[in-house]
Amino acid sequence: MKHRAYKFRFYPTESQAKLLAQTFGCVWFVYNSILRWRSDEYYQSRAKIGYVQASAKLTELKKQPEFAFLNDVSCVPTQQALRHQQTAFKNFFEGRAKYPTFKKKTHKQSAEFTKSAFKYKGGSIYIAKSKEPLDIKWSRQLPSEPSSITISKDCAGRYFVSCLCEFENQVLPKSDTSIGIDVGITHLFV
Repeated sequence: MKHRAYKFRFYPTESQAKLLAQTFGCVWFVYNSILRWRSDEYYQSRAKIGYVQASAKLTELKKQPEFAFLNDVSCVPTQQALRHQQTAFKNFFEGRAKYPTFKKKTHKQSAEFTKSAFKYKGGSIYIAKSKEPLDIKWSRQLPSEPSSITISKDCAGRYFVSCLCEFENQVLPKSDTSIGIDVGITHLFV
């Protein structure tokens, strides 16, 4: 089985837009805070911090009263932000990428929801902490139930949902016929 993402535009209600704005802000805050903490720990004591320690630090942050807003949104997107950060560090240490950078508020904002943070019922998607389905403009049917969704908002204020689905790769039958096309090129360089 292979995976493919299908992206659709959707129009959130006022309450969904507020919830998504909070979620995007929390994902941004968690990613940047943990990145700052990991960088400081490395430069001060040469300690390499993994996902488990980063997740424990996030739990510690949520218990502090000044960061109580982190409990107002689903915990899944913030955990996914830490997983993406761990992948970025792994790619950096294996020489495939540069050092992870801080996220900016002015660029595209996104949050990933795994199976435990959304429901797919009757062709509608419900995200955690919202009782209304997303008003998605479906342009095609999904080949299967999504295993995860990523909700994003671009700089123009448009919302998109990307559904990661499994699909069967169909092998096309081999054909013995060949086709030649003459485009009338007489010289390679002009």
